[in-house]
Amino acid sequence: MRLTMPDPTQQFFAAEPESIRRARDFALTTLASWGLSERAEDIRLCISELASNALTHGTAPGHGFLVKIAADDDFVRLEVHDSRGRRPEVRHPDETDTSGRGLLIVEEFSDGWGVEDRQPFGKVVWSRFKAGGTPC
Repeated sequence: MRLTMPDPTQQFFAAEPESIRRARDFALTTLASWGLSERAEDIRLCISELASNALTHGTAPGHGFLVKIAADDDFVRLEVHDSRGRRPEVRHPDETDTSGRGLLIVEEFSDGWGVEDRQPFGKVVWSRFKAGGTPC
């Protein structure tokens, strides 16, 4: 049986620390309204990391970031759009480092992630989550 999935939804967030919590709340509220709560904690964790990266490394002065969430029968796709084109890389920090683990977390808790160029500038960092199940 194929379910009818909701239209994608998005919200813009200002370049300020409170936006990370707001982005998490937006994602959880959206998932709950769609009845897709099975992977909510994994998505919450990953949006925290991607929004933090956008805020810290991806937003040019005067620019915030956009979060977009879409779903189909198989996956929930989370996107964070920002204004800088510098692509993130997975780092393997030392155990004494206090940062640099965000993409390792996204890699671990999602079923895939990647980076796409955004026109006219910037990038989209996305992750996807198998709907209704544990990571693949």
